[in-house]
Amino acid sequence: MPTRVMLMGLGPIGAGVARQLDSRRNFRIVAAVDIDPAKVGSDLADVVDLGKRTGVRVEPDPVAAIRRARPEVAVLCTSSSLETVWPQIETVLRRRVPIVSTTEELAYPYRTHRALARKIDAAAKKAKVAVVGTGVNPGFAMDALPVMLTAICERVDSVRVERFQDARIRRLPFQKKIGSGLSVEEFAKRVEKKTVRHVGLTESVAMIADALGWTLDRITDEIRPKVAEIPVSSQFLSVPAGRVCGIVQDGVGYRGGKAVIDLHMEAYLGAPETYDAVKIDGSPALHVRALGGYHGDVATASITVNTIPKVLAAAPGLHTMRTLTLPSFAGGR
Repeated sequence: MPTRVMLMGLGPIGAGVARQLDSRRNFRIVAAVDIDPAKVGSDLADVVDLGKRTGVRVEPDPVAAIRRARPEVAVLCTSSSLETVWPQIETVLRRRVPIVSTTEELAYPYRTHRALARKIDAAAKKAKVAVVGTGVNPGFAMDALPVMLTAICERVDSVRVERFQDARIRRLPFQKKIGSGLSVEEFAKRVEKKTVRHVGLTESVAMIADALGWTLDRITDEIRPKVAEIPVSSQFLSVPAGRVCGIVQDGVGYRGGKAVIDLHMEAYLGAPETYDAVKIDGSPALHVRALGGYHGDVATASITVNTIPKVLAAAPGLHTMRTLTLPSFAGGR
């Protein structure tokens, strides 16, 4: 029988998850939750562009949805902030439903949200279900993948991950999150308010360090603007020369005063090349480069869907991509 899935959050990523679930025979969407009045009451097909009626109406109350639809798992795509998402997680866990979430701060919360991580773990164990945060980044490109690559090393001295993206191919919320179109001054203000940034570098550095058994002195997360030298545009935005077209961000972990984990990300409109790379200094030294990179939106929706069977099979509690069985494409029979 197909796994019964409840969706929570029908923004661009939630919509991508919905389309993938709908296309696979081993999943069935039984409920869809969103608080946007423009979506509530609509057939899910009309909200996420499925092209066919589903009979699933978008509703605002997850408790009512769980009682009615009896989902086997909830996919939560609502916010990057763990503190914001915690009440939603708690509500679902009280109904004993396991969770796969794209909340970036949930991917590895043990350094930045230790107390909340303990609460989630306890709530999940009480409910006898599993919870995990995942996505392309964090969840794969800058943490789970480099951790896996170190498995063939007899010595690791340092890890550097590079992620370069032409943000023109990404969704509008992502382009706004990296500050596209802002002045340099406004960019700095937004960074200070934490409304412009990639969320998850600190979590990814911590995951790698713990996997390698390294105790870090500190983790830094530094952000600076990428300023357009010539006018550049996407289907959503036009950025004149002299304004911000994206972001450059580095998450660095220090051990013994030395930078041993370096996560470098550049995402901006008009980047000349898109790729992902992992460089491991050790024995053997590795340099793995994915030409064209991992499409952020498609990859995030994919790893979220493909992780569902692993969460259903996992022991109760809060998991990360380090503690789950290795996910793979889940296409059904």
